[in-house]
Amino acid sequence: MDAPSDRDLTETGLAAAGAGRILLIACGALAHEILALKRVNGWDHMDLQCLPAKLHLYPERITGEVEKAVLHARDTYDRVFVVYADCGTGGLLQVKCAEMGVEMVAGPHCYAFYEGLDRFAAHDDEITAFYLTDFLVRQFDAFVWRPMGLDRHPELRDMIFGNYTKLVYQAQTDDAALRAKAEDCARRLGLDYEYRFTGYGDLAGALAAQA
Repeated sequence: MDAPSDRDLTETGLAAAGAGRILLIACGALAHEILALKRVNGWDHMDLQCLPAKLHLYPERITGEVEKAVLHARDTYDRVFVVYADCGTGGLLQVKCAEMGVEMVAGPHCYAFYEGLDRFAAHDDEITAFYLTDFLVRQFDAFVWRPMGLDRHPELRDMIFGNYTKLVYQAQTDDAALRAKAEDCARRLGLDYEYRFTGYGDLAGALAAQA
């Protein structure tokens, strides 16, 4: 199933604003997971606004886009929570969120909070691991294969991934089709394959704390 569009998610959030409501400003790559957690927990007072997942291709833009979204919504909502980790901003997103007085998800990136920050930190031998989540398995061609030019220049594989040794699929859902696709991604990249069912990890706890 395709993720809802960024436009759909933005309108879903802002249309329902009112007293007692919380706005989640999130990366589009987390849309499925956040919507699933909202549904199963009955968090109907939480609205979701997703920024384009492709911002991760340009992490220097994330802080500015989050700032604009927060400033646009903060007078409408009782509380705003930023569902981004650092995500390659070099600490700038955390500084900006503190400046604006809003909280954000802890950790360096979604791979860490999906697995749990402590468990992820314990993998000190995985500097050569390449990680995929459910979203990235679904969108592998759009977010990895084509942007890196591997569809046109397969010889780039060794240049880009030559120092990696394995692909780790951190699965949020138990889906046989996604497992098969993740294995194929590893094969295409010439990497060993490891499957880990992480579920929602620290994301569930972070949202529960806000709820």
